[in-house]
Amino acid sequence: PEDCAMFQCRGCWTVLGDSLHLCAQEERRLGLLVCFKVTNDVAWEDSLMIGLEGALLGCAYNALSCRSCGLIVGFILYSASSDLAYLRGCFCFFKDSILCYLLKKQMIIEASKVNFPAVTLKE
Repeated sequence: PEDCAMFQCRGCWTVLGDSLHLCAQEERRLGLLVCFKVTNDVAWEDSLMIGLEGALLGCAYNALSCRSCGLIVGFILYSASSDLAYLRGCFCFFKDSILCYLLKKQMIIEASKVNFPAVTLKE
């Protein structure tokens, strides 16, 4: 409860998820907050996209967007290299595309500036 936060779309502040469903953080390559559950305001494309460059090179994924404003906020990884395989099937939010509303402090902060307790799917 001390560290609870809501994840909001950077474009329109629609609530997309919360830290109670946070199951991993990936900082080094992609800057992600990874959740196992999101709100109904998150939409995903039916068609798969293939990463052609960068950290998602060769990965297949469905883009995630905000239903309210259409901003791309992340992805659901379908297939990936072994180092990203632990993210498959989860909702991966780009930290640069979301804001965090910290419930206890009642303030909005950049997702990239929030340090949540360590959680990982890698084990």
